[in-house]
Amino acid sequence: MSRVESVVLLDHDGVASGSADKTTVHHGDTPLHLAFSCYIFDADRRLLLTQRALSKLTFPGLWTNSVCGHPLPGESIDGAVVRRAADELGITLTAPRLIMPSFQYRAEMNGVVENEMCPVLMAVVDADDAFTPDPSEVEATRWLPWQEAARTILTGELAVSPWCRSQVSALHELGDDPFGWPTGSAALLPPALR
Repeated sequence: MSRVESVVLLDHDGVASGSADKTTVHHGDTPLHLAFSCYIFDADRRLLLTQRALSKLTFPGLWTNSVCGHPLPGESIDGAVVRRAADELGITLTAPRLIMPSFQYRAEMNGVVENEMCPVLMAVVDADDAFTPDPSEVEATRWLPWQEAARTILTGELAVSPWCRSQVSALHELGDDPFGWPTGSAALLPPALR
């Protein structure tokens, strides 16, 4: 039996203003809500890219960062990342690291809007560890060296989600080595996550 997941609704300052069933939130007038994006690397600085399942309501079939999701009401950002990586990819994450605490975006495809305050994190795993993506979430996966991934995303060679393109552009500005990116300040997270 699938569980009902709620997303945290936000006011324009990032303060929680309620919650709603995730299945009812995304439509033509999607309210601002809380999300996250995580970029998973291996020790060789290869990025795990995922292709969104073709059955997804928003941005089906596009490549994107490793895992995205919505923190549940009262859930920490780290807890949400660990939970979704396990559910969506079958990967056990430890110690995700906050990189961009105040990323926000709005994007539309086929009349469905994404409207999220979406902190960006990174994590490191052993690429040799087996993982089993949930086919209702992930169509395919691939590991690419960070510099190659950034180039193919920023040049448009790879069709990616709009949030991924914006995030990779900002991450690329932080430096060529993802392990050297500065940790973001938790004080800059949306108030709903503090």
